[in-house]
Amino acid sequence: MAQINHDVSWRLGALQMTSTLDVVANQSEVERLLATNPPKPGDVLLLPENFAYLGAGANYSKIAEKPGEGPIQQWLGKLAKQYQITLIAGSLPTKVSGQKRCRASTLVFDCFGRYISHYHKMHLFDVDLADNVGAYRESSRFIAGNKPKWFTHQQTKIGLSICFDLRFSYLYHWLASQGCEILMVPAAFTQLTGQAHWLTLLKARAIENQCYVVAAAQCGQHDEIRHSWGHSCIIDPWGTVIAQLEQQSGICYGKFDNQQVHSLRARMPVKPHSHLTISWSK
Repeated sequence: MAQINHDVSWRLGALQMTSTLDVVANQSEVERLLATNPPKPGDVLLLPENFAYLGAGANYSKIAEKPGEGPIQQWLGKLAKQYQITLIAGSLPTKVSGQKRCRASTLVFDCFGRYISHYHKMHLFDVDLADNVGAYRESSRFIAGNKPKWFTHQQTKIGLSICFDLRFSYLYHWLASQGCEILMVPAAFTQLTGQAHWLTLLKARAIENQCYVVAAAQCGQHDEIRHSWGHSCIIDPWGTVIAQLEQQSGICYGKFDNQQVHSLRARMPVKPHSHLTISWSK
């Protein structure tokens, strides 16, 4: 029997942009950024939260699609196939049968353009901040998911999450306990919370779970009141930022090396010390 080569490496990518309420313009911006700094075949590329539609007064149900169906997802599949990459669409509104509210969903497409997985955001951003928006109430427009998800790419498990999930460490602990070596964090962190907490939280999730973290963020001024922090980055299991953007649109890439994960976990075995068991509802 042929042996499986467990030494794998490829590039991880995080795309950063300033989305608006114009879906067509947002799609054109993604295409422009890909053409300007194209991924290589085999790369895994993450788009930010609300990449297709974001702004004050957004009616997310207006563009909601069923997972695996719809024109925006057809476009995503074409991009994945064109560049021969695994494309993780940060979040897109998806329909919930019999409900006016939708779900905020990460959607995954393989290098053949096929839809292969999804994750529904579990922690909704219902907070009050001292910024131009003030009150954020995602629960008025979205229904929370109740199940963590991961998928496998070339023998490597990749855990999914969205933005506000980042503050809830138990989600990432569970993903790591399932064998995930990469954690995806598409986001639209506000200017206020991003400056204070973004990089600190991302580094903590990488270090405590001994995983790579890929964070693709919204950036800049979306409209007259909404402003996102940006600073998309890729962090290795030691907590080192190996690629980063500031507050400009673009794509950053960093190499994934599973041997770094395995070596660190062997030299500093954290998992055996964890006795926390989490039961997730189905």
